[in-house]
Parts: sequence; structure tokens; C-alpha cells
Amino acid sequence: MKEPHNHAHVGYGMIVVAAGLTAIALVALAIGSNVLFGDNIQRANTAHFKECKANDFKTKDCEKYWDRINTDISGIHVDLGK
Repeated sequence: MKEPHNHAHVGYGMIVVAAGLTAIALVALAIGSNVLFGDNIQRANTAHFKECKANDFKTKDCEKYWDRINTDISGIHVDLGK
């Protein structure tokens, strides 16, 4: 009868877990000094959106918002002149 234990798969799984934890540690070391990393990204994106809204989404860098505006849900109605 064949041995039911598969130690190789368990070993490979442990290697994958260790690699994942190492990747998390490297990311934490990379952005660890800046505890507001995500907050800074969100504030920059919000400022960009407000700037685009002030310009009626006409500038070239505001094209990424075109598919999400002019809906009842967004409450923003702009003539884009596509």
C-alpha cells in the first residue's frame, strides 16, 4: 500500500508561505518610514479630480473620468463634446 503522506507538497507550501511573508516584509520596509503613504496617494488623486471638475473635465489628463461622469449616480453632468 502506498504511503498516504505527501511531504513534498507540504514543503512546497511552506516555501510559498515564507516567500509571501518575505515580500510583505520588503514592502513594509520600503514604505515603513512613510506611515501616511496611502493617505498621500488618496489626497493627490482627490486633488486631481477636483481640478478636473473645476475645468469641466476638458483637459487631456481628465479623460480617465469620462466614462464615469454624466450619470445619475455621479450627479455630474458635463457636455464632453466627444
